[in-house]
Amino acid sequence: MDIIDTYSSALTSYDNSGFSFEQWKKYIDFTLPGLFPILVADVKNVLCTGEFSKEDYLFVLNYVAHNQQQLEVAHNSFLQVTKNLERIIYERFGKGVDVIIVFYLGLCNGAGWVTEYRGKTAILLGMEKILELNWCHINDMYGLIYHELGHVYQKQYGILERDFDKDEDFFLWKLFTEGVAMCFEQIIVGDAEYYHQDKNGWKSWCDDHYEQIKLDFAKDLKTMSYANQRYFGDWVNYNGYGDVGYYFGCRFVRYILSSYDFDEIISFDIDKVKEMFGFHLHLH
Repeated sequence: MDIIDTYSSALTSYDNSGFSFEQWKKYIDFTLPGLFPILVADVKNVLCTGEFSKEDYLFVLNYVAHNQQQLEVAHNSFLQVTKNLERIIYERFGKGVDVIIVFYLGLCNGAGWVTEYRGKTAILLGMEKILELNWCHINDMYGLIYHELGHVYQKQYGILERDFDKDEDFFLWKLFTEGVAMCFEQIIVGDAEYYHQDKNGWKSWCDDHYEQIKLDFAKDLKTMSYANQRYFGDWVNYNGYGDVGYYFGCRFVRYILSSYDFDEIISFDIDKVKEMFGFHLHLH
C-alpha cells in the first residue's frame, strides 16, 4: 500500500488571479507524474456531456483557495484515517491490499474515485470535491477510503465485477458487493454497528424499518432499473432516506458471515448470492 499526500504543495496551483491550469499542471507533473493525462481525459468526458461546464469546475477549484481552514480539516481526517492503515488491514484480514491512496487537487474528477495509476489500483481523493461536498470529517473519510478499499479487496482476492443480462441480477449483485464493502469498513473500524452514513438518525430509522426495507427491496428488484432504483446513492429517496441499500446490503452480508468466512463470500457467484438472499428474506 502506498499513501501519497500532496496537501503541502496543492496550493501552488493558484496565483494572484485564482486557479492557474499551468501552475496546476506543474504541481501534478511534479507530485504525481503520469496522472495528468488521466485527469484531463476524465474531465473532458464530463464536459462533453454538458452537465458540467468549465465555469463550474473553476468555481469549485477557487473555493479551495478561499477555504483553507476547511481544507486543513479534510487533510487531518485523511491523516487520521490512513495512519497505520496497512498494519490494521493485516491484523484484521491477514493480508494487505495492493493499492495507492492519493490525496490531491484534481479537476473535479471526484471526491473519491478508483482508477489505474502506475500499474496499480488507485483511490484518488480530490480535495476540491471533498470541500465542495463538505465531506471533510473523519466519518466522511472512512466512507471515501475504507469503503473503496473494501471493493479493492474483493477485486484482488475474490470477484468484484460480473456481467449480467438482467437488471434484477445486476442490482442484487450491487446489494451484495456494497454490503461486502460496508462490512469491510466495519471490520477495519472495529465496530459491527458502524455506518459512515449515520447522520440525523439514519441508522436508527433503518434499524426500526428493516423488515419493510427487506420486503420492499425484494419487491422492487423485479423491475429495478437505473431510472427507478431508490436504494443506492444519497440523491435517491427511500421513504425520505438515501443510501438505504448500503444499510440493507451490510445487514445481508452480516447474515451470510454467520455461516461463511469473509474470504469465502467474496468469491460467491450470483447463484449463491440469490440462494442466500432467499434464505435471508424469509428470516425474521
